[in-house]
Amino acid sequence: MEEIVRAAPLAFRQFILKLHGRCNLACDYCYLYTKADHGWQLRPRALSPELADRTVARIAEHAAAHRVPTLAVLLHGGEPLLGGLPLVRRIADALRDKVPARVRLSMQTNGTLLTEATLEVLSELDVGVGVSLDGDRIAHDRHRRGPGGRGSHADTAAALRRLNSPAFREIYRGVLCTIDLRNDPVACYEALLEFSPPRVDFLLPHHTWDAPPPGAGRYADWLIRIFDRWYGADRRETGVRLFEEIIHVLFGGRSAVESVGGPPSAPFLVVETDGSISRSDILASAAENVAKTGLRVDRDPFDAALPGAAPPPLSASCRACDLVRVCGGGLPAHRYRSGSGFDNPSVYCADLYRLIAHIRARLTADLGALRGTR
Repeated sequence: MEEIVRAAPLAFRQFILKLHGRCNLACDYCYLYTKADHGWQLRPRALSPELADRTVARIAEHAAAHRVPTLAVLLHGGEPLLGGLPLVRRIADALRDKVPARVRLSMQTNGTLLTEATLEVLSELDVGVGVSLDGDRIAHDRHRRGPGGRGSHADTAAALRRLNSPAFREIYRGVLCTIDLRNDPVACYEALLEFSPPRVDFLLPHHTWDAPPPGAGRYADWLIRIFDRWYGADRRETGVRLFEEIIHVLFGGRSAVESVGGPPSAPFLVVETDGSISRSDILASAAENVAKTGLRVDRDPFDAALPGAAPPPLSASCRACDLVRVCGGGLPAHRYRSGSGFDNPSVYCADLYRLIAHIRARLTADLGALRGTR
């Protein structure tokens, strides 16, 4: 069995900048505000212009030292647009002026603030836009509501229609959908297709062994139904990142995401609104303080974070699994259990195994059929 190497990365190629530490929605599953780590309450609401400038300087320093040809910067939150367009412009201009690498700049937003005027600025700055959408109105508004309880689907749908127009299609990056087993999977997928996303990301809800997901073992069935619908379509309707990454790794490639395939090919870190440097902020769903590095952009170079950037080692049961190279243990946050930390398989282990096995079987059958026609 091939062992997954856990050496520290040579350089970071993705940077997540938290522009604002609060949100105008109160989604009941949010990993940042409703899970184990409450550090967000102690950080300032917004990233200051001075810390934004220092972050860009650190990115430029890191890119120059490691001769990184291309890197990605994701503007995130909370809701990043609460930080204001002047801050977005300041960061975009500085990145392209100071960083000696090609910078792919994007934003993940709930969409409720994506007015026509906002999209015009983001288009001018060439900021790609991804929007969170959980399906049709009933599915989306079950979780993604404002503090007063009003659903956000109508606003998000209107934003996606603007984003999908000819004027802004070039900066449209896709939709992010958190799985809810109460929703029919195919109906959910087709509700997303109504907005012609270039790509769809399906996210497993963030749970740990301390707080397992309701319905564990059924997520594979949910995703398999969508895979068969997506894979069997007469034409390519959209990309589905989870499926594409699994297929890529099955054919010998290396994953670009941390949820499958082991360490991502483009390692990343997070800069919080107070300038602190964190590992994957999704770790906030696992336990208090586990994402902290103790480093800050106003004091420390990003090189100082490299030794601690490797994900936790895989458990013995993961290392013995025949699909370990493809699964990679799943998302590190999903492996957490009090007492043993991350030395466990994913709480979604059975689901990941069945999904990957199903995809492998479909590919194997189709490759066999192709060989038989020669």
